[in-house]
Amino acid sequence: MAGAPTDNLFFEVKHSCTGKRWLERSGDSRHALAISQQFQLPEIIGRFLDTRGITADQVEAFLDPKLTSSLPDPAHLLDMDAGVARLIQALQGQEKIAVFGDYDVDGATSSALLARYFKAVGADYQIYIPDRITEGYGPNILALEKLIKDGTKVVITVDCGTTAYEPLAFAKEKALDVVVVDHHVAEAGLPEAIAVINPNRMDEASEHGQLAAVGVTFLLAVALNRGLREAGYFKDWQEPDLMQWLDIVALGTVADMVALTGVNRALVVQGLKVMLRRKNAGLSALADVALIDEAPSTYHLGFLLGPRINAGGRVGESYLGAQLLATESAEEAFEIAQKLDAYNTERREIENQVLQEALEKAEQQKAGSVVYIAGEGWHPGVIGIVASRLKERYGLPSCVLTIEDGKATGSGRSITGVDLGACVIAARQAGIITDGGGHKMAAGFSLDHDRLDDFNAFLSERISKQIEEEGIVPTINIDGAVSVEGATMELVEVLQKLAPFGTGNAEPRFAFSNVRIAKSDVVGVNHVRCFLTGLDSKKQLAAIAFNCVDTELGRALLRHKGLPLHIVGRLRENIWQGRSSVQLLIDDVAPAS
Repeated sequence: MAGAPTDNLFFEVKHSCTGKRWLERSGDSRHALAISQQFQLPEIIGRFLDTRGITADQVEAFLDPKLTSSLPDPAHLLDMDAGVARLIQALQGQEKIAVFGDYDVDGATSSALLARYFKAVGADYQIYIPDRITEGYGPNILALEKLIKDGTKVVITVDCGTTAYEPLAFAKEKALDVVVVDHHVAEAGLPEAIAVINPNRMDEASEHGQLAAVGVTFLLAVALNRGLREAGYFKDWQEPDLMQWLDIVALGTVADMVALTGVNRALVVQGLKVMLRRKNAGLSALADVALIDEAPSTYHLGFLLGPRINAGGRVGESYLGAQLLATESAEEAFEIAQKLDAYNTERREIENQVLQEALEKAEQQKAGSVVYIAGEGWHPGVIGIVASRLKERYGLPSCVLTIEDGKATGSGRSITGVDLGACVIAARQAGIITDGGGHKMAAGFSLDHDRLDDFNAFLSERISKQIEEEGIVPTINIDGAVSVEGATMELVEVLQKLAPFGTGNAEPRFAFSNVRIAKSDVVGVNHVRCFLTGLDSKKQLAAIAFNCVDTELGRALLRHKGLPLHIVGRLRENIWQGRSSVQLLIDDVAPAS
């Protein structure tokens, strides 16, 4: 495609077994060396900081992020002062407050954070999490009617509400005050509310649009705490220490896959330190059922804890995640964690079934700019995960829809350079879908069954235009080449200086040239384990590729025939029975020819 880079190909790989182009991360070697020398860092760290766009004056904040220097004044966000003023009034008047959260991890953590804060300051509050199946995403009129009957005077929506025009108009009509706390892409027109606190409002000048909803919620708590202090509220109540809840903030931030840059990086780094103390009964219980017996990292948050919190909203009881994170009872926490673990097992089984059916449909489609799959009766709780799997497999934006009673509900995941949220909002504005929104990398939507083809055509046209204009091709970025002998624990320890890794701060990827697979086999349900050797070396490097048995990657690893391969992956410490070793997480393979 136009603009596709070819001058920085790694190992000349233009089309790997997963269909990707291998590119070397570009950087300035002189700037990298200067960073290494100025801050007395290993040369490899200087190179990585340079390729990630970190300038000399940003190095210290990147390597040692602190909230004292990273956290912005919450008042810089539009409507923050108005929202805080209404909440102070509610607290002083002992009005009942409802926290209305989304059913995913970001919504659960945001809800639990406010619940813990409100309990600490003696508020009359409750959490309301809608059911994914019967109520759908965001505030709805029936739920708001119920809250009004319960005596609620103020509702705070977290991780939702920015496009809830009709429900919030109903709330205003009924004199129910609403404060929206969200991060999803907004339209020019905002819903009727006391405040819409969202760094991604079109009229917002904030530099912190990468915040997850839980990050915006934390800023609200900071602002509210300050406002209550100035109002003299803490003459009768002990002022809470907000830092104790950063473990919840870190979980929501990582699980929502927002960029781990700027203030997000500081929130996660400090939150992981708090999590290590195991003061949150719910997180401790969840870590136990997930068999986490080491210091928590972004991997544990994103792949072990987050999916279990999500499982309640996907296939179980939507309120369980928020309830788990808010409880102070170890007994209750253990009981909920066990439920969520069981729901997560059920979720994986349902997901695998839907994924196989979706893959069969995808293989029958003609190649295009978007993978667009619809199925009758698919569980709506797993379609987002399946969309993510399809995106990883095909390197294209992917949308998965479930059809029932003439209505289609869908979820989409995008690739870098394609703003899927904007496409979905445009489709709603054009009247093609009945509801929808999101952000660049993910979106949700609903539409009438008879508009499925229209929506597909609309997305295909918009996305193909973006791909053509930006010259987007499936790629994998590589930081450098390493030999099997060079994959040492010392290197892994050095790389940890760059952690935490995630969106916006990719974990370093290395390429191994002309390696052979001494042995490969299937482990677990769908993983491939390998032992790699260099052409002139007897040393072996343990490696694994997850969820790939039935893919081109898995077939390449299992049917290697002893031929040399180029392999790309990430180096990790693997702890087994108390002993540490180096393991490569394989991302891609190409023939060494």
